[in-house]
Amino acid sequence: MVRRGRHSGPHRRAGRGEGRVRIIGGRWRGRRLHFSAPEGLRPTPDRVRETLFNWLQPWLPGARCLDLFAGSGVLALEALSRGAERVVAVEREARLAAELRERARLLDAEGLQVVCMEAAAFLDGPATPFDILFLDPPYGHGWLPRLMPRLEEGGWLAPLAHLYLEAESPIDPQGLPEGWELIRSGRAGQVAYHLVRREERRS
Repeated sequence: MVRRGRHSGPHRRAGRGEGRVRIIGGRWRGRRLHFSAPEGLRPTPDRVRETLFNWLQPWLPGARCLDLFAGSGVLALEALSRGAERVVAVEREARLAAELRERARLLDAEGLQVVCMEAAAFLDGPATPFDILFLDPPYGHGWLPRLMPRLEEGGWLAPLAHLYLEAESPIDPQGLPEGWELIRSGRAGQVAYHLVRREERRS
């Protein structure tokens, strides 16, 4: 879930203060979710999510996932719907976090843990390794190059972890931290999206 800066972009469909998203696969397929839509909040488009979760499907069953900028929580819920065992969703806005907890209750999504906290502050806490991580932070603030080394150094990554990265422009594979490889990428309107994988460590 991205909070955009100056441009709302072609995928922003929210009315006055309210947005809607749809889970597109798995046990909750077709469920429509309503959420508060503060200025600049935009869900990852359906088309992008469908592509992303097709990429991730081999690794989703039983996976432990972290969504650092949860927003509406649609990525977290889509992951659970498609077989993830556990998802931690971090969201700094108290109202959005409360709505996501209520949404999880209505869906009986026992594997979802919602944490109302800034992403950077969350990473200061005790680390748990995750298999799949979603990073689609606000554009224009340099979050990705700051967060990726912290994930690596802080112990947040399981062996062969996968990261979904969303940004306003394509990522240069040469700019990824050592030990990471870009395995998939795409573009939809003003959204550039990527899947990167942690390379296997050899002793």
